[in-house]
Amino acid sequence: MKSFFVACAFLFFVTIAHGQWLNYPTKNAPRTKDGKPDMSAPTPRTKDGEPDITGIWLANGLKYLISIAADLKPDEVPFQPWAAVLYKERRENLGRDDPNNLCLPSGTPEKEAVTSPFKIMQFPDEMLILYESRTIYRQIFTDGRPLPKDPTPTWQGYSIGRWEGDDFVVETIGITSKVWMDTNGHPITEAAHVTERFRRHDYGHMDIQITIDDPKAYTKPWTIVENPHLLADTELLESVCEENNKDARHIVGK
Repeated sequence: MKSFFVACAFLFFVTIAHGQWLNYPTKNAPRTKDGKPDMSAPTPRTKDGEPDITGIWLANGLKYLISIAADLKPDEVPFQPWAAVLYKERRENLGRDDPNNLCLPSGTPEKEAVTSPFKIMQFPDEMLILYESRTIYRQIFTDGRPLPKDPTPTWQGYSIGRWEGDDFVVETIGITSKVWMDTNGHPITEAAHVTERFRRHDYGHMDIQITIDDPKAYTKPWTIVENPHLLADTELLESVCEENNKDARHIVGK
């Protein structure tokens, strides 16, 4: 039932997103003979020869939003005992306490799985990610600074990035334990060190490999791969969850 409500809510956001700036062409997009964006064209590159991952991207359905571990068997998620108990409680309680139900932010690494577009903007010393859902932003610094030693926990954490070949590698710490990594309730703690590897395979397709290293919640690091696709000839919409939110009172749990 909870998955049904999630699907309805997020598919609504996706539907309206496709209508914003409809048919306004994305600058320098490769085109097929019929004028449509050529999603199989080669990966664009910057003047420095690095892959250019700029663009508006969208998760392929609800799979990883419902469960970040959707591609793993249940016994392949290396829970610490307390985390396994908490996860079971959240599932049995139909996700009643999911922060998203109260219009609180989705956090790292859940954010890339939300079925609303996100826009990557690539600059010399940082990457910016603008998320349509909740109108949230994320900064990934590439200017050589280290991760902070004693960060105040936040929903998106603190991120630094670097290029390793064609992979853009992002390390993030300082994520608040209020974050759920999916609507099923996989927990994360403030001890987590999340590593993401963004690889754009061609113009329209990208993989994001996510490794969760959280010794307080899991006995060893574990990795999943998500695969968003590009949205061309469109733009983001402002999205305000707090306005007229009627969901919370209907989600009563078990």
